[in-house]
Amino acid sequence: MSPMNRHNRSGSAGVVNFRRAQNTAAREAAQRLARVMAHQHADDESSEDDDTALPPPIELSTPRRANRSPSPAIGRYLAEQSSVRPTSTGRPVMMVKSTPLIPPIKPTPKPVVTSLPSDSPIVGRRDKRMSFDLGNLSMRESGPPRSSSTLQDEIDVLQEENENILQKLRHVEERCEEAEARAKQLEKQVASLGDGASLEARLLSQKEAALQRREATAANGSKDEEIAALQMEAKSARDKAASVVEHLLEAESEIKTLRKVAQKMILNQEEMEEVILKRCWLARYWKLCVQHGIHSDIADAKNEYWSSLAPLPLEVVLSTGQKARAGSLSEKHVHEDNDNLTFGVDLDGEENIESMLLVEKGLRELVLLKVEEAVLLSMAKHRCSNIKGTMLSPEGSNPTEAFELSQEECEDVQFKQAWLKYIWRRVNNHGLEEDIADDRLQFWIEQSSHSPNSQDVIEVERGMLELKKLGIESQLWEACRRAANEDLSNPGSSTSST
Repeated sequence: MSPMNRHNRSGSAGVVNFRRAQNTAAREAAQRLARVMAHQHADDESSEDDDTALPPPIELSTPRRANRSPSPAIGRYLAEQSSVRPTSTGRPVMMVKSTPLIPPIKPTPKPVVTSLPSDSPIVGRRDKRMSFDLGNLSMRESGPPRSSSTLQDEIDVLQEENENILQKLRHVEERCEEAEARAKQLEKQVASLGDGASLEARLLSQKEAALQRREATAANGSKDEEIAALQMEAKSARDKAASVVEHLLEAESEIKTLRKVAQKMILNQEEMEEVILKRCWLARYWKLCVQHGIHSDIADAKNEYWSSLAPLPLEVVLSTGQKARAGSLSEKHVHEDNDNLTFGVDLDGEENIESMLLVEKGLRELVLLKVEEAVLLSMAKHRCSNIKGTMLSPEGSNPTEAFELSQEECEDVQFKQAWLKYIWRRVNNHGLEEDIADDRLQFWIEQSSHSPNSQDVIEVERGMLELKKLGIESQLWEACRRAANEDLSNPGSSTSST
């Protein structure tokens, strides 16, 4: 049994005891009322003997409840009622309406007070006294009515007190009923709360058990899970590292490929020198076309374009031939001599292969239009017109030696001799045509040591034709590309050599 249930039952027992005490107090009040009434009769009889000594009243007394003080019995009764009222120990007053356990006390009917008969002994004695004292007649005649009215007043006061007590009892009973009703409601609430608390306690115990199981499982398997997680992270990191390395290798391969392609698109120093000399070739022959009126429709534009790229074509080619004669066309001297070779020509943007392609296109156009043949024919005609009327050569001499070359023809022979020396020096440096390269180089060096003549014109034309037959320029291009690829694949060696 819960403490709340025990408390509620003790409260119900206190209510029953309180009702019993109220009933006992009511019965005691009724008994005291009867004793007061009996005692009042005795007081009336004893007071009749003393009525003669009292002065006669002027008028009859009438009941005045408002001016009369309550009797001592009423005071004692109220004190007893206040002491009899029980106090609830250990239980607070609960204003809960409860069902009454015992029926309430019904108010007792007021006792009917009858007037005393006129033939009572008291009245007989009063009649006898009237014969002795006529002055007190009014007092004697009014004596019995005064005692009955006083008694009636006290009875009325007691009845009123009794009614007040009964009203208080009814009020207390109602409060007790309300307290019992509230106690029952509280019992129901406590019972429901107890059920809910027990359910919550069970749920909490289940949750605690589940948490304990989880903690035990986590304590047992936490290390394995951590190890597995670390292994997964390590594997993921290794996979990422492998992927990064793979991407890095792919990027390096792409960079190498792009570098090779870019290197192929960029001309080295030797190729740039070749481009400059071929531009000088194109600028010279288009200038001669303008001078001799060959292809006049396009000669001016071509001359202007190529002359802008090679403003001093003859001087550049002759200087290159002189270097080839001195043997300074080795690879280690190409970069040093390149500045002197350009003669102030700006080479920015000329290192790409586009420059070589434009030069080759211009040379093919020159061949298709047969510009060189037309220039040679025009110069020959001009020379023939100048030697009209000259004497024939002596007997036994070569007719070709019978005339001297013009200044323009001499410059053309020297230009081609310098070109041939430059080409055969490069062939000798790259190890191409080893059986004839050195002989051809020495031959053209000797040819350039004396002044040009008509025989030199024939020799330079034979030398230019030999270059075309052997494909010397194509061989030189391939050799330069191979050297560039080797430098790209071995950047350390090229750096150390420089």
